[in-house]
Amino acid sequence: AAYETLEELKGRIVSYSGLLYAGDTSDPVRAKLYGDVQEKLTDASAHLIFFTLEMNNIEDKVLEAALAADERLAHYKSWVLDLRRDKPYQLEDRIEQLFHEKSVTGRGAWNRLFDETMTSLRFSVDGEDLALEQTLNLLQDADGEKRRRAAEALADTFRNNLRVFTLITNTLAKDKEISDRWRGFGDIADSRHLANRVERPVVDALAKAVREAYPRLSHRYYAMKAKWLGMEKLCHWDRNAPLPETPQAVIGWDDAKKTVLDAYGAFAPQMAEIAQRFFDRNWIDAPVRAGKSPGAFAHPTVPSAHPYLLLNYLGKPRDVMTLAHEMGHGIHQVLAGKQGALMAPTPLTLAETASVFGEMLTFRSLLAKTTEPRERKAMLAQKVEDMLNTVVRQIAFYEFERKVHSRRRSEGELTSDQIGALWLEVQAECLGPSVQLREGYETFWAYIPHFIHSPFYVYAYAFGDCLVNSLFAVYQQMPDGFQDKYFAMLEAGGTKHHSELLKPFGLDAADPDFWSKGLSVIEGLIDELEMLDG
Repeated sequence: AAYETLEELKGRIVSYSGLLYAGDTSDPVRAKLYGDVQEKLTDASAHLIFFTLEMNNIEDKVLEAALAADERLAHYKSWVLDLRRDKPYQLEDRIEQLFHEKSVTGRGAWNRLFDETMTSLRFSVDGEDLALEQTLNLLQDADGEKRRRAAEALADTFRNNLRVFTLITNTLAKDKEISDRWRGFGDIADSRHLANRVERPVVDALAKAVREAYPRLSHRYYAMKAKWLGMEKLCHWDRNAPLPETPQAVIGWDDAKKTVLDAYGAFAPQMAEIAQRFFDRNWIDAPVRAGKSPGAFAHPTVPSAHPYLLLNYLGKPRDVMTLAHEMGHGIHQVLAGKQGALMAPTPLTLAETASVFGEMLTFRSLLAKTTEPRERKAMLAQKVEDMLNTVVRQIAFYEFERKVHSRRRSEGELTSDQIGALWLEVQAECLGPSVQLREGYETFWAYIPHFIHSPFYVYAYAFGDCLVNSLFAVYQQMPDGFQDKYFAMLEAGGTKHHSELLKPFGLDAADPDFWSKGLSVIEGLIDELEMLDG
């Protein structure tokens, strides 16, 4: 309990400095505060490492007897047993302390260099210098020429900074190899699987199922899209282009808010009530600003406080889905908070469940209200593209990371050209023959933050999407009692393994058919699009 109190306090401090920094990473004062806080907390944490290490040195029989004899210790049973999964990879105390203290000047410093470099980049489009988020947003513009110019601006700026991104990638891959070798991990992704509390065969089955589905999903869809846009082949900048049927009006913030609250409320009023707090209490930073972190996230902070959402809202339909996605995370974090600082965090594989489920609720709510065929087609197409980006693209990212880390281990440092060639190889495989990867696209690996911050994180998105597709099918078939089981799953936080959490729904991620069921939902939406097209 004393250890948990200290973790909560540390979490509050680092959350504050981290969120302040995310609000404007170009501000040197905020950057200094963030760096100083990380350094101080790392120094402080070095004095706490002994606790988890010594916990794992207690003999199993002694620990089992203590858990059975004391209710206060039994409260932490799931955390204690979870901790023991790390035991085979635990090093001698002094080495663990060294690894920990060196992280500030090692991995942490390279992460910060990436963030600050990415935030400072500007992309020249039609005489205007834009930040990353604004430039990426132009890839969804209805004007094909504008998309092309945005893609070329991205490639030009990435190319001018490739030396930095290549050095960061090579250094972090080597850093990971050293850590994995010392700890005795067998596969390059095993440390991530351990952190996610998921077994390697389960992830291998997911990746294999998605790769085998490429022709039925992405290859098939992009061939249809090329035809809709009157092209023989799509260029890479056309991948997320809106269909002619897509409404171009900017969606106001109030409309986006109502859309998400209505969708959540129709499923469970309690979810809408929790979501309402985020709007009423200013727990959301929505506007685009210079220096602000790109993308979107939900930060759990600590259970004694509340989560924050960071968005870059520009009024696109996808931005509404991003709001629904991050709000799902936020609600999950609020519900899991009752488990306390040690047991509230959820493994990445299940951390995406509530967010993707929230997106699905919002999509289904909007689709049910759409009767005009052209609008329905545009909505379905956008949902399919989002699912392809979440499942197919993220597994391709995972395969790319595997290739980069494997080659780095066997051949030494990789050049920018070598990394670019690996990127084009996996992208061509996943997107298929109807997408032409034009000059410049070989640099687009450089801006993906997950490769830097959380190696092999990306498969968690595909895991979550397929899992939610299966969950949603259960909900549609047997809605009675589903909400109670769903809330229980979210409230569990990190106290249960995925097998235990999915059991009440009759689902098992270790079953190879589980992934096929999830992928068949995407295939079904593509079937519906084909019928509408006919």
